[in-house]
Amino acid sequence: MFKVPELRKRIFFTLLVIFLYRLGGHVPTPGVDTSVLRNFLDSDSGGLFGLFDMIVGGSFGRFAVFALGIMPYITASIIMQLMGTIFPAIHKLQREGAEGRKKLTQYTRYGTVIFGAIQAIGISIFISTVEGGTAVIPEMRGFLFMFTTVVSLTTGTVLTMWLGEQITARGVGNGISLLIFIGIVAEMPMAIINQVRMILVDRGHIVTALAILGIVLVATVAVVIMTQAMRRIPIQTPKKVVGTKMYAGQNTVLPLRLNMAGVIPIIFASSIMTFPGMIVRSFAGAETSPFLEDLFRVLGPGGIIYSVFFGLLIIFFTYFYTAIVFNPVDIADNLKRQGGFIPGIRPGKKTAEYLENVLTRITLPGSVFLALIAVLPMMLMGPMGGFYFGGTSILIVVGVALDTLQQLESHLQMRNYEGFMKKGTLRGRR
Repeated sequence: MFKVPELRKRIFFTLLVIFLYRLGGHVPTPGVDTSVLRNFLDSDSGGLFGLFDMIVGGSFGRFAVFALGIMPYITASIIMQLMGTIFPAIHKLQREGAEGRKKLTQYTRYGTVIFGAIQAIGISIFISTVEGGTAVIPEMRGFLFMFTTVVSLTTGTVLTMWLGEQITARGVGNGISLLIFIGIVAEMPMAIINQVRMILVDRGHIVTALAILGIVLVATVAVVIMTQAMRRIPIQTPKKVVGTKMYAGQNTVLPLRLNMAGVIPIIFASSIMTFPGMIVRSFAGAETSPFLEDLFRVLGPGGIIYSVFFGLLIIFFTYFYTAIVFNPVDIADNLKRQGGFIPGIRPGKKTAEYLENVLTRITLPGSVFLALIAVLPMMLMGPMGGFYFGGTSILIVVGVALDTLQQLESHLQMRNYEGFMKKGTLRGRR
């Protein structure tokens, strides 16, 4: 990797941005006693705030300026994508290429500021009610604390969004996904240490730890296989005459991945499931009525209702995002212009219908697999494994790692290097 100057610069730039992101995750927001807040979050490790703290790499438990992480940006992105299916003007921008994407990106940034401010207001109200507020906020309260918190957290969210965009433009990998990946990975060593402590204290916990390890390994292998799996559509191109030379036709393939959306459905679904609950819980305060406590327990992570809705959202966003990134009509038109065709299928409209039919069929098992991997480990492990070893974290970590490795291999192969590994290649690059 380090033999290619451009790739070397991209890798070092990515590492620098990751360092800045982790540094911002340890800069505390003024006026909060984080030790008291940490104790409360430890008691809520299986709840919404525990899940959110995992996604942002523990920054919420430290109440750092990056406590909201990249989640407001993801929420704004989801809203913009959904608005494209409702409002023709937004849909037109989505199809205008680079200029349209530039405007949509700007609108998404405005939405990020709005959602970040809403979450920051709710969290400031929530913090004021934890342990009566006096223990968590020993010095300043009221409007001054809310103003400071909203400005700090919203600014941190905007800076996090900018860091992610810089990785995408000047680094390696998808910046937004990579920041979530780093947040999860950063908390894994402590989760492993906690598992080892539980084994040392309670010898009977060894069987449970081995069971968790087995689930993690099986889920990881399954995610790798399903992420790399693809349906190869044969493509034939006719003979061409260029000048006085005739070039023979070629037989190629059009690869359609079983999971074309990658980890985006998991990230989108997690954002949707945590954002409303966090807002309600924040404005309701830490001390809620028995009815709300029962409601949060039923709708919280690990519950049946939560798992069902989470799985359905993953399936929906898998189809939704696949429809955005792959347009059968455009593919069919490009094949027709180049003279290529699928054997046995007429060019043009019939080819588009065939591709859409195939994509719909292969996306179904891919989306169901994502939902099962995200939900089943969560339900099987329960409080034993926490969310650090849950299906959501496994899908994000493995998916982002594979995507980043494939981008590294693409840069290497552009410079005539064999690939990232000395022996063998990633299936996605063959």
